[in-house]
Amino acid sequence: MKKLQFIATTALSTVLLVGLAAPAQAQNANAPQAATDTGDIIVTARRSEEKLQDVPISITVLSQDAISKRNITNAGDLGAYVPSLATNANFGPEKSSFSIRGFIQEGRTSPSVGVYFADVVSPRANTGTTSGNGAGVGAFFDLQNVQVLKGPQGTLFGRNTTGGAILLVPTKPTDKLEGYIEGTLGNYNERRLQGVLNVPLGNSIRVRGAVDWNKADGYLHNISGVGPKDFGNVNYVSARLSVVADLTPDLENYTIFRYSKSNTHGNLAKIVSAGPYPGFPVFPGGLGPLFAPLAAAQIARGAGRDFWSVENSNPNPYERQETWQVINTTTWKASDTLTVKNIISYAQFKENTSFDLYGSNLLHPANYLFPGEPAGRYPTIVIEDGFTGDYAHQSTFTEEFQLQGRSANGKLDWQAGAYLEVSNPLDFNSAYNHIFLLCSSAATFQCTDPLFFGNISSANIKNFFNNKGIYAQATYDLSDKFSITAGIRYTMDRMKDESRNIKILVPTPGTAQFLCQNPLLFPGKVASNGNGPECNSIIKIKSNKPTWLIDLDYKPNSDMLLYAKWARGYRQGSIISGNVGLEVHQPETVDTYEVGTKATFRGAVPGYFNIAAFYNDFRNQQIAANAVISPAGRAAGIPDSQVIINVGKSRIWGVEVDASIRPFEGFKLDASYAYLNTKVLEITVPAPTIFFSALATVATKGGPLSQSPKNRVSVTATYTLPLDQSIGKLSLGATFTHTDANAVHKTDFDPVFATVKAIDLLNANVDWESAFGSPVDLSFFVTNLTNQKRVVYPIATYQPYGFETGYLNQPRMWGFRLKYRFGD
Repeated sequence: MKKLQFIATTALSTVLLVGLAAPAQAQNANAPQAATDTGDIIVTARRSEEKLQDVPISITVLSQDAISKRNITNAGDLGAYVPSLATNANFGPEKSSFSIRGFIQEGRTSPSVGVYFADVVSPRANTGTTSGNGAGVGAFFDLQNVQVLKGPQGTLFGRNTTGGAILLVPTKPTDKLEGYIEGTLGNYNERRLQGVLNVPLGNSIRVRGAVDWNKADGYLHNISGVGPKDFGNVNYVSARLSVVADLTPDLENYTIFRYSKSNTHGNLAKIVSAGPYPGFPVFPGGLGPLFAPLAAAQIARGAGRDFWSVENSNPNPYERQETWQVINTTTWKASDTLTVKNIISYAQFKENTSFDLYGSNLLHPANYLFPGEPAGRYPTIVIEDGFTGDYAHQSTFTEEFQLQGRSANGKLDWQAGAYLEVSNPLDFNSAYNHIFLLCSSAATFQCTDPLFFGNISSANIKNFFNNKGIYAQATYDLSDKFSITAGIRYTMDRMKDESRNIKILVPTPGTAQFLCQNPLLFPGKVASNGNGPECNSIIKIKSNKPTWLIDLDYKPNSDMLLYAKWARGYRQGSIISGNVGLEVHQPETVDTYEVGTKATFRGAVPGYFNIAAFYNDFRNQQIAANAVISPAGRAAGIPDSQVIINVGKSRIWGVEVDASIRPFEGFKLDASYAYLNTKVLEITVPAPTIFFSALATVATKGGPLSQSPKNRVSVTATYTLPLDQSIGKLSLGATFTHTDANAVHKTDFDPVFATVKAIDLLNANVDWESAFGSPVDLSFFVTNLTNQKRVVYPIATYQPYGFETGYLNQPRMWGFRLKYRFGD
């Protein structure tokens, strides 16, 4: 039905625009998209093509050439090269979420940074491990560029966010017969193959097909002997077909079909320290005294081994994702002063997963708890597909209608439009959480209970989203030097959560007892199965918010821009139905005040220098709190939870710099820097309930916001050797990135392990384009050249379990690429 709805709506919008079309000047479908030495980079940050230096937004742009040379293959790699951007890839790069200027996405909240592909927001998903909503796998190839827009983009972009937006702009079909084939071989048995073919079909139709296949062994070495030999592996295929049809000289139809599929072992955390932690309390229901010695023994087993050695306890771990999407953009140039555009899309996202949440393999000796107990293993938590079989299966439909115009004298540029996003589940998003059970098959309840209080938490959730917006924005030239921009958007967000959360007891392997998990709504109620229609609960939330932008620009000359602006940002609230009594969190808002300068240098030393300073007044922010389950909560079968709460207010201020310069022929220096100062001004934590002994927030009053390093800098130097053209273009490049230490779990009862350590990363590349005048390009790349070791995301499990665990960074990666270009 959804497919038919998409096809029908696409056809109708095209027919309507064809019918309205009138003779006008033909538009240039192949506008220049490359950067020159003077930094004349074309961006679409305001939904139309403009030069980077003319847009009053702090933006970092990476071309496809820069993406390839830096070996950016997934969203997890992107954050290393954009200082204002942080990437949370703790559950694996295909599940990455982004934060900009301290605005992070925790758990099952809506994204704080919107990710757009071809002007369409990423398909929704709402799992507990931040799946979906991001770039996904196989998106970072055959792109025109990637644009990172910093600060709230609350007027022109469909899904309202507080942190910013990331625009992935695919390469559009051209009127040339051309393409390339590229192969990569690297360490960890990496094998990657890309291919692109661009074909013009007559004068009015252009087609471009692209494929990316990538496979590599994992860098995390499993030493437990349980499950696969490695984790963190790569195994995906991504395909894209783009068609541009000039229906008339003034009417263009642009359709993109894209598909990606990934099938890996997933990521795995590592236990990095074990209690007891003197001076830090153990809350009622905590298992620290029981588990801490076993965690210490696991650490000892890994001593002397590779830093990237881990221990898995799940016999069949996997992470599988599949996404397909159709995007249709119809553009009609009605006249020299009016353009009509319609963007429609439909997508489906599907995920299946099975993984050990904490990377714990707690082997206990005989007689550990009681006489006669055989040696064995104590489990913690394993998450896998639930009763319906899919961890997530969600559809997303979007429709956006735009009008863009300008006055006859060229002083007024304006645009207005309407936006609709409807995201519905295709079935229950379902998960089994084995809590203190050893299960060979949770689906058939083949589990044993060595601790005598284990159970399965069966989460069955449907999340429905309906997001609407209407907007208008205009820029008026007050003079040849001054202009003013004003924009407003009114957003209407709706979310419904239908859940059936079940507690499953397994008295003996193969048998099961089902109870409704929410003791407030269904005290002691028996369910019929793991889907439990008797336990059905529906929660709704809605919000209507205006957001706006006021900006004043001053251009003393064509190569300099000074701007000052005030922008309001907003992020919708969400529902997490498993958090009994604390299911709903409300929207957050931010007022951003920003001043900036953009300067372009021409002549003997070309380049550009952009600087922006900002202050954010952040209110009602959504932050995470680790809920410590009380004995009553444990008895009720409530699983350990990450609760999202709205707390007080914060202030965020900082400075961002992006610069590029060519001091002499052949040498280019690119630099980016971000300074971020965050402080929680007010915080109100809900009181503990009968089911939760405490709520440990990731931030405290007077402290910084989570995952917000103060200083980040990235410097890339590229030198092109002065060789004869017949030899080709040989260049050497290196990128140095520094990130300060930053807090992740800054709580009032903070353990020793609460921050991500500072890190210095060095990446290098050698590129030989048109080797000996041939259409062959050769490359060598290496990332993390000095093989830095660090925990990139610690998980605070010391309260309930007596140990600390965390996800590890990637080790040194290197490889060779060969690219063969053909055609015009």
